[in-house]
Amino acid sequence: MSEVLTAPLVVEFPFTRSLGPVQSAFLTGLRERTVLGVRAGDGRIVVPPTEYDPVTSEETRELVEVAPTGTVTTWAWNPSPRRGQPLATPFAWVLVRLDGAGTALLHALDAPGRDAVHTGMRVRIRWAAERTGAITDIACFEPHDGPPAEGQPADHDGHFADPVTGITTPARLDYTYAPGRAQSRYLKELGRRKTIGERCPSCRKVYVPPRGACPTCGVATDTQVEVGPRGTVTTYCIVNIKARNLDIEVPYVYAHIALDGADLALHARIGGIPYDQVRMGLRVEPVWADDGRYPDHYRPTGEPDADYDSYKELI
Repeated sequence: MSEVLTAPLVVEFPFTRSLGPVQSAFLTGLRERTVLGVRAGDGRIVVPPTEYDPVTSEETRELVEVAPTGTVTTWAWNPSPRRGQPLATPFAWVLVRLDGAGTALLHALDAPGRDAVHTGMRVRIRWAAERTGAITDIACFEPHDGPPAEGQPADHDGHFADPVTGITTPARLDYTYAPGRAQSRYLKELGRRKTIGERCPSCRKVYVPPRGACPTCGVATDTQVEVGPRGTVTTYCIVNIKARNLDIEVPYVYAHIALDGADLALHARIGGIPYDQVRMGLRVEPVWADDGRYPDHYRPTGEPDADYDSYKELI
Protein backbone atom coordinates (compact mmCIF):
# COMPACT_ATOMS: atom_id res chain seq x y z
CA MET A 1 0.00 0.00 0.00
CA SER A 2 1.37 3.43 -0.94
CA GLU A 3 2.09 6.03 1.72
CA VAL A 4 -0.89 8.17 2.73
CA LEU A 5 0.03 11.83 2.54
CA THR A 6 -1.16 14.21 5.26
CA ALA A 7 -0.28 17.75 6.21
CA PRO A 8 -1.47 20.33 8.75
CA LEU A 9 -3.48 23.11 7.15
CA VAL A 10 -4.49 26.46 8.63
CA VAL A 11 -7.15 28.71 7.13
CA GLU A 12 -7.03 32.13 8.78
CA PHE A 13 -8.89 35.34 8.05
CA PRO A 14 -8.72 38.20 10.57
CA PHE A 15 -11.86 40.30 10.03
CA THR A 16 -11.62 44.02 10.80
CA ARG A 17 -14.76 46.09 11.35
CA SER A 18 -15.63 49.55 12.57
CA LEU A 19 -18.01 49.99 15.50
CA GLY A 20 -21.16 52.01 15.75
CA PRO A 21 -22.13 53.94 18.89
CA VAL A 22 -23.72 50.94 20.65
CA GLN A 23 -20.92 48.40 20.15
CA SER A 24 -18.30 51.07 20.77
CA ALA A 25 -19.85 51.92 24.13
CA PHE A 26 -20.19 48.25 25.09
CA LEU A 27 -16.57 47.34 24.36
CA THR A 28 -15.16 50.55 25.80
CA GLY A 29 -17.26 49.89 28.90
CA LEU A 30 -15.71 46.46 29.32
CA ARG A 31 -12.31 48.11 29.29
CA GLU A 32 -13.55 50.27 32.18
CA ARG A 33 -15.13 47.28 34.00
CA THR A 34 -18.63 48.44 33.13
CA VAL A 35 -21.21 46.20 31.44
CA LEU A 36 -23.71 47.98 29.23
CA GLY A 37 -26.86 46.71 27.61
CA VAL A 38 -29.46 48.40 25.47
CA ARG A 39 -33.16 48.82 26.17
CA ALA A 40 -35.37 47.16 23.57
CA GLY A 41 -38.85 48.31 22.63
CA ASP A 42 -40.51 45.81 24.98
CA GLY A 43 -38.45 47.09 27.92
CA ARG A 44 -35.98 44.20 28.06
CA ILE A 45 -32.31 44.95 28.55
CA VAL A 46 -30.36 43.18 25.81
CA VAL A 47 -26.82 42.14 26.81
CA PRO A 48 -24.62 42.08 24.80
CA PRO A 49 -26.33 45.08 23.22
CA THR A 50 -27.51 44.90 19.63
CA GLU A 51 -27.64 47.86 17.28
CA TYR A 52 -31.20 46.99 16.31
CA ASP A 53 -34.17 45.77 18.33
CA PRO A 54 -34.29 41.95 17.95
CA VAL A 55 -38.10 42.06 17.75
CA THR A 56 -38.98 45.27 15.88
CA SER A 57 -35.65 45.82 14.04
CA GLU A 58 -35.75 49.46 15.08
CA GLU A 59 -32.46 51.20 15.88
CA THR A 60 -31.48 51.04 19.55
CA ARG A 61 -29.66 53.82 21.40
CA GLU A 62 -30.83 53.74 25.05
CA LEU A 63 -27.88 52.31 26.98
CA VAL A 64 -28.24 50.80 30.45
CA GLU A 65 -25.62 49.60 32.94
CA VAL A 66 -26.17 46.13 34.41
CA ALA A 67 -24.45 44.31 37.26
CA PRO A 68 -21.28 42.18 36.87
CA THR A 69 -23.09 39.34 38.68
CA GLY A 70 -25.66 36.99 37.24
CA THR A 71 -27.25 33.55 36.98
CA VAL A 72 -26.34 30.61 34.74
CA THR A 73 -29.28 29.75 32.48
CA THR A 74 -27.63 26.80 30.70
CA TRP A 75 -24.16 25.32 30.32
CA ALA A 76 -21.93 22.72 28.65
CA TRP A 77 -18.71 21.26 30.04
CA ASN A 78 -15.53 21.56 27.97
CA PRO A 79 -13.05 18.89 29.17
CA SER A 80 -10.36 19.64 26.57
CA PRO A 81 -9.79 23.35 25.91
CA ARG A 82 -8.31 24.24 22.54
CA ARG A 83 -5.87 26.90 21.43
CA GLY A 84 -7.32 30.39 21.74
CA GLN A 85 -10.13 29.49 24.15
CA PRO A 86 -10.57 31.59 27.32
CA LEU A 87 -9.06 29.07 29.76
CA ALA A 88 -6.31 26.48 29.44
CA THR A 89 -7.88 24.11 32.00
CA PRO A 90 -11.27 22.34 31.71
CA PHE A 91 -14.15 24.80 32.04
CA ALA A 92 -17.83 25.26 31.29
CA TRP A 93 -19.36 27.26 28.48
CA VAL A 94 -22.23 29.14 30.11
CA LEU A 95 -25.06 31.44 29.20
CA VAL A 96 -25.31 34.00 32.00
CA ARG A 97 -28.20 36.41 32.53
CA LEU A 98 -26.54 39.32 34.31
CA ASP A 99 -28.57 40.97 37.04
CA GLY A 100 -30.76 43.55 35.36
CA ALA A 101 -30.49 41.98 31.90
CA GLY A 102 -33.26 40.27 29.97
CA THR A 103 -30.99 38.16 27.76
CA ALA A 104 -27.99 35.91 28.39
CA LEU A 105 -24.31 36.42 27.62
CA LEU A 106 -22.12 33.54 26.40
CA HIS A 107 -18.74 33.14 28.08
CA ALA A 108 -16.52 30.71 30.04
CA LEU A 109 -16.99 29.69 33.68
CA ASP A 110 -13.93 28.71 35.71
CA ALA A 111 -15.17 25.88 37.91
CA PRO A 112 -13.28 23.09 39.75
CA GLY A 113 -15.18 20.39 37.88
CA ARG A 114 -18.34 19.39 36.01
CA ASP A 115 -20.16 18.58 39.25
CA ALA A 116 -19.65 22.15 40.49
CA VAL A 117 -21.73 23.61 37.64
CA HIS A 118 -25.51 23.74 37.53
CA THR A 119 -28.26 25.79 35.99
CA GLY A 120 -29.30 28.56 38.35
CA MET A 121 -25.89 28.93 40.00
CA ARG A 122 -24.75 32.44 40.83
CA VAL A 123 -21.63 33.77 39.11
CA ARG A 124 -19.71 36.99 38.69
CA ILE A 125 -17.30 38.45 36.17
CA ARG A 126 -13.58 37.96 36.64
CA TRP A 127 -12.00 40.90 34.84
CA ALA A 128 -8.81 40.51 32.83
CA ALA A 129 -5.74 42.15 34.37
CA GLU A 130 -5.08 44.02 31.12
CA ARG A 131 -8.12 45.27 29.23
CA THR A 132 -8.16 46.67 25.71
CA GLY A 133 -11.83 47.05 24.83
CA ALA A 134 -12.78 43.52 23.74
CA ILE A 135 -15.01 40.70 24.96
CA THR A 136 -11.83 39.11 26.33
CA ASP A 137 -11.74 41.92 28.91
CA ILE A 138 -14.07 39.52 30.70
CA ALA A 139 -11.46 36.86 31.47
CA CYS A 140 -14.23 34.45 32.52
CA PHE A 141 -17.00 34.02 35.08
CA GLU A 142 -16.43 32.49 38.50
CA PRO A 143 -18.80 31.11 41.16
CA HIS A 144 -20.38 33.72 43.42
CA ASP A 145 -22.47 33.29 46.55
CA GLY A 146 -24.09 36.71 46.58
CA PRO A 147 -27.81 37.35 45.93
CA PRO A 148 -29.12 39.09 42.79
CA ALA A 149 -28.48 42.81 42.64
CA GLU A 150 -31.40 44.91 43.84
CA GLY A 151 -32.94 47.93 42.16
CA GLN A 152 -33.37 48.89 38.53
CA PRO A 153 -30.48 49.09 36.03
CA ALA A 154 -29.11 52.61 35.73
CA ASP A 155 -29.25 54.56 32.49
CA HIS A 156 -25.83 55.30 30.99
CA ASP A 157 -24.81 57.90 28.41
CA GLY A 158 -22.20 55.58 26.88
CA HIS A 159 -19.49 58.23 27.00
CA PHE A 160 -15.95 57.16 27.90
CA ALA A 161 -12.56 58.71 27.33
CA ASP A 162 -10.68 57.30 24.32
CA PRO A 163 -13.55 55.12 22.98
CA VAL A 164 -12.87 51.92 21.05
CA THR A 165 -13.91 52.51 17.43
CA GLY A 166 -12.85 49.29 15.69
CA ILE A 167 -11.99 45.65 16.35
CA THR A 168 -10.21 42.82 14.59
CA THR A 169 -11.88 39.43 14.97
CA PRO A 170 -9.58 36.46 14.28
CA ALA A 171 -11.12 33.55 12.41
CA ARG A 172 -8.95 30.44 12.18
CA LEU A 173 -9.49 26.80 11.28
CA ASP A 174 -6.75 24.22 11.98
CA TYR A 175 -7.11 20.76 10.48
CA THR A 176 -5.16 17.90 8.92
CA TYR A 177 -5.57 17.57 5.17
CA ALA A 178 -5.27 14.17 3.48
CA PRO A 179 -5.28 14.30 -0.33
CA GLY A 180 -6.94 11.51 -2.22
CA ARG A 181 -5.37 9.10 -4.67
CA ALA A 182 -5.25 11.55 -7.58
CA GLN A 183 -3.81 14.49 -5.68
CA SER A 184 -1.30 12.29 -3.85
CA ARG A 185 0.12 11.16 -7.19
CA TYR A 186 0.12 14.76 -8.39
CA LEU A 187 2.09 15.94 -5.34
CA LYS A 188 4.60 13.10 -5.55
CA GLU A 189 5.27 13.85 -9.22
CA LEU A 190 5.78 17.53 -8.39
CA GLY A 191 8.63 16.34 -6.18
CA ARG A 192 10.18 14.93 -9.37
CA ARG A 193 9.62 18.27 -11.11
CA LYS A 194 6.85 16.85 -13.24
CA THR A 195 3.27 18.09 -13.48
CA ILE A 196 0.65 15.46 -14.20
CA GLY A 197 -3.05 15.64 -14.87
CA GLU A 198 -5.68 13.01 -15.47
CA ARG A 199 -7.70 12.55 -18.65
CA CYS A 200 -11.44 11.94 -18.64
CA PRO A 201 -12.25 8.78 -20.62
CA SER A 202 -15.47 10.40 -21.86
CA CYS A 203 -14.78 14.03 -22.82
CA ARG A 204 -10.99 13.49 -23.13
CA LYS A 205 -10.19 16.66 -21.18
CA VAL A 206 -7.06 16.72 -19.01
CA TYR A 207 -7.55 18.17 -15.55
CA VAL A 208 -4.68 19.73 -13.57
CA PRO A 209 -4.51 19.40 -10.63
CA PRO A 210 -6.32 16.06 -11.00
CA ARG A 211 -9.45 15.48 -8.97
CA GLY A 212 -9.98 11.76 -9.43
CA ALA A 213 -13.17 12.37 -11.38
CA CYS A 214 -14.27 14.55 -14.28
CA PRO A 215 -16.28 17.52 -12.96
CA THR A 216 -18.27 17.61 -16.20
CA CYS A 217 -18.94 13.94 -16.94
CA GLY A 218 -18.82 12.62 -13.39
CA VAL A 219 -16.73 9.58 -14.31
CA ALA A 220 -13.48 8.43 -12.70
CA THR A 221 -10.21 9.62 -14.22
CA ASP A 222 -7.21 7.35 -13.84
CA THR A 223 -5.17 7.92 -17.01
CA GLN A 224 -2.21 10.09 -16.10
CA VAL A 225 -0.92 12.69 -18.54
CA GLU A 226 2.20 14.81 -18.12
CA VAL A 227 1.58 18.46 -19.02
CA GLY A 228 3.63 21.63 -19.23
CA PRO A 229 5.98 22.60 -17.83
CA ARG A 230 5.28 25.79 -19.79
CA GLY A 231 1.91 27.45 -19.98
CA THR A 232 -0.13 30.57 -20.77
CA VAL A 233 -1.57 33.20 -18.45
CA THR A 234 -5.31 33.20 -19.09
CA THR A 235 -6.28 35.82 -16.51
CA TYR A 236 -4.73 37.39 -13.41
CA CYS A 237 -5.13 39.76 -10.48
CA ILE A 238 -2.79 42.24 -8.82
CA VAL A 239 -2.51 41.77 -5.05
CA ASN A 240 -2.00 45.01 -3.09
CA ILE A 241 -2.61 43.80 0.47
CA LYS A 242 0.23 41.94 2.22
CA ALA A 243 -0.84 38.62 3.66
CA ARG A 244 0.23 37.55 7.12
CA ASN A 245 3.12 35.06 7.23
CA LEU A 246 3.73 35.44 3.48
CA ASP A 247 7.12 36.95 2.72
CA ILE A 248 6.22 38.52 -0.62
CA GLU A 249 6.34 42.25 -1.17
CA VAL A 250 3.25 43.89 -2.64
CA PRO A 251 2.13 44.46 -5.27
CA TYR A 252 2.45 41.03 -6.85
CA VAL A 253 0.41 38.99 -9.31
CA TYR A 254 -1.52 35.74 -9.02
CA ALA A 255 -2.71 34.23 -12.26
CA HIS A 256 -4.59 31.36 -13.81
CA ILE A 257 -2.11 29.45 -15.97
CA ALA A 258 -3.14 26.93 -18.61
CA LEU A 259 -0.23 24.51 -18.82
CA ASP A 260 0.48 23.12 -22.27
CA GLY A 261 -1.66 20.02 -22.71
CA ALA A 262 -4.07 20.83 -19.87
CA ASP A 263 -7.76 21.71 -20.17
CA LEU A 264 -7.99 23.45 -16.79
CA ALA A 265 -6.00 26.48 -15.63
CA LEU A 266 -4.21 26.27 -12.28
CA HIS A 267 -3.53 29.09 -9.81
CA ALA A 268 0.04 30.35 -9.29
CA ARG A 269 2.13 33.46 -8.64
CA ILE A 270 3.93 35.29 -11.44
CA GLY A 271 7.48 36.54 -10.82
CA GLY A 272 10.48 37.72 -12.76
CA ILE A 273 8.53 40.55 -14.35
CA PRO A 274 7.10 43.87 -13.06
CA TYR A 275 3.53 43.40 -11.89
CA ASP A 276 2.20 45.95 -14.38
CA GLN A 277 3.68 44.03 -17.32
CA VAL A 278 1.81 40.78 -16.65
CA ARG A 279 -0.85 40.24 -19.29
CA MET A 280 -3.24 37.68 -20.70
CA GLY A 281 -1.49 35.40 -23.16
CA LEU A 282 1.92 35.74 -21.46
CA ARG A 283 3.95 32.55 -21.87
CA VAL A 284 5.47 31.36 -18.57
CA GLU A 285 7.51 28.51 -17.06
CA PRO A 286 7.96 27.23 -13.50
CA VAL A 287 10.70 28.33 -11.11
CA TRP A 288 11.07 25.54 -8.58
CA ALA A 289 11.32 26.06 -4.84
CA ASP A 290 14.67 25.57 -3.14
CA ASP A 291 13.73 22.06 -2.02
CA GLY A 292 12.46 21.26 -5.53
CA ARG A 293 9.11 19.96 -4.32
CA TYR A 294 6.86 22.46 -6.07
CA PRO A 295 6.99 25.54 -8.32
CA ASP A 296 7.62 28.64 -6.22
CA HIS A 297 6.32 30.85 -9.03
CA TYR A 298 6.16 31.15 -12.81
CA ARG A 299 8.29 33.51 -14.92
CA PRO A 300 8.14 34.66 -18.54
CA THR A 301 9.71 32.31 -21.10
CA GLY A 302 10.52 35.04 -23.62
CA GLU A 303 8.24 33.45 -26.23
CA PRO A 304 5.71 35.52 -28.16
CA ASP A 305 2.35 35.86 -26.40
CA ALA A 306 -0.18 33.14 -27.12
CA ASP A 307 -3.05 33.96 -29.45
CA TYR A 308 -6.29 34.66 -27.58
CA ASP A 309 -8.19 31.96 -29.46
CA SER A 310 -5.76 29.34 -28.12
CA TYR A 311 -6.80 29.88 -24.48
CA LYS A 312 -10.16 31.67 -24.54
CA GLU A 313 -12.01 28.50 -23.50
CA LEU A 314 -9.88 28.26 -20.35
CA ILE A 315 -10.61 31.71 -18.92
